[in-house]
Amino acid sequence: MKTRRTWRRNANPSAAGKGAGPGRLLAAVAGSLRGRTGWAVGSAAVVVLGLLGVWLFVGGQTPGPPDPRARQYKDFDACLLTGEKGIAAGTPAAPVWKGMQDASLETRARVNYVPVMGEQSAQNARPFLNSLIQRQCDVVLTVGAPQAEVAQAGAGEHPKVRFVVVEDESGTGAKRDGKAENVTFVKSGAGLSDSVAEAIREAVEATDA
Repeated sequence: MKTRRTWRRNANPSAAGKGAGPGRLLAAVAGSLRGRTGWAVGSAAVVVLGLLGVWLFVGGQTPGPPDPRARQYKDFDACLLTGEKGIAAGTPAAPVWKGMQDASLETRARVNYVPVMGEQSAQNARPFLNSLIQRQCDVVLTVGAPQAEVAQAGAGEHPKVRFVVVEDESGTGAKRDGKAENVTFVKSGAGLSDSVAEAIREAVEATDA
């Protein structure tokens, strides 16, 4: 019987050749995946294939040029210190913020604002001003009497920072002490946005010079 089976295998070499192809390869792989060792190997292979797929989807993509629509800002910050209502419509700071945005579009300066929360006093406003100084704002704009008071007091201590203080139309919103040369006063009312934008443009040009 053993001799006959051997003769039958040798009599059909083509069938043996086919078995040695993909079918035998798949059978070998399937056999290797049997048992605990094979299961571990198969699990590892699945993890590797998954990571490879993630890399191809995320990291394997060829990086393209930067988006030309992305705006490139200068290393220049104009910061606004406001009352607790911030830059909401109808507040004294709203036209100031508009002027800052106009200046940003033209000069590519970064603009931001910080409202003084809580008691509207110079004592309470001082830590908020100090936070803008620590953030290295190049220009600090203020709206409101407490904000104006601490800005003028801090101007002498920070001569490299430009301060723009917004007065109300009567001039009572900010008292000028006349001691610091790095303080500019602008009046509220018609043309305030343009005055603020011009003050920021001048500050940016002075930095570029």
